[in-house]
Amino acid sequence: MATEKSDFATRVVRWQAQHGRNNLPWQNTRDPYRVWLSEIMLQQTQVVTVKSYFKRFLERCPDVASLAAASQDEVLGLWSGLGYYSRARNLHRCAQQVMECHGGVFPRDAATLATLPGIGPSTAAAIASLCFSERVAILDANVKRVVARVCGFDGDVSVAANTRVLWELATALLPARDRALKEMARYTQGMMDLGAMVCTPKDPKCSQCPVQQDCVACKSADPQRFPVRSRRVKRSSASVWLLWAKSPCGAVWLTKRPASGIWAGLHCLPVFDSEADLRQSLPPDLVDRVQCEAAFVHVLTHKDLHLHPCRIEASSELQFGLGRWVAAEDWIGLGLPAPVRKLLER
Repeated sequence: MATEKSDFATRVVRWQAQHGRNNLPWQNTRDPYRVWLSEIMLQQTQVVTVKSYFKRFLERCPDVASLAAASQDEVLGLWSGLGYYSRARNLHRCAQQVMECHGGVFPRDAATLATLPGIGPSTAAAIASLCFSERVAILDANVKRVVARVCGFDGDVSVAANTRVLWELATALLPARDRALKEMARYTQGMMDLGAMVCTPKDPKCSQCPVQQDCVACKSADPQRFPVRSRRVKRSSASVWLLWAKSPCGAVWLTKRPASGIWAGLHCLPVFDSEADLRQSLPPDLVDRVQCEAAFVHVLTHKDLHLHPCRIEASSELQFGLGRWVAAEDWIGLGLPAPVRKLLER
């Protein structure tokens, strides 16, 4: 297993300057707020999707103070559609903690950054290296793949002990200490770019890789064998029924989801496990007025949600359990699950 790469970091830095991504909205800045915001948004989300959300978020919350002062509903509303809403709640909590515990200034080192809500070791390292040139390795999914292939690491990366070994290997590849101040930001970006653009999960473009001469996986002629991951989360499916109650003036009945579970903390149409449960929740004279529309599938990371919208026109004087009537001009700004927002915008 190769671990010593004398000019590995230099070639990554040079390649990034010439061929990497250098014009994304959150680049060309050392502002930790913008870098942190982009890093959280980019978790489990593609760059093309994040761009518009990043712009809209900055228009409403241009700095950590304005984000900390915003309400959770405002934050979830800005986040609505990005998914993984725990990221938004942690983002809000983190901003508040930066204001309360750090005087509104982000810590400059990865170890302290990692103590903040929603910031894991790799995200902390990304902020510290990109903004403050700290010599510390990141290990997101893309970089994990690059390191495993370059070093020919064949341990199961779903095992915690093997992940720790990968951290050590990633650290060994960093720029030398006397070059860290100058190179760390571009090196970190370069490793992310390599994983996203060249060292892809399938059909990696080895001929375009600046470090192919060091890469054990490339020399093996089977780079897709790395990284090794034996534990795969099985996909599951679930069906839910949504009560879509609408008043003559266009208001909809929304509830707020519990703090845990699916769509935690979001405003949502009432959710039921079956059509029978949904109908039983209604006053008897409304049961026959329910119109169940065709089901559609909302794809989550490890689960397919089969959603069954059931519409009903009802007077705004009626109530459907815990919740409230929300006018069209008001629900637009609320934190709503993406499929519910699409339904209401139809």
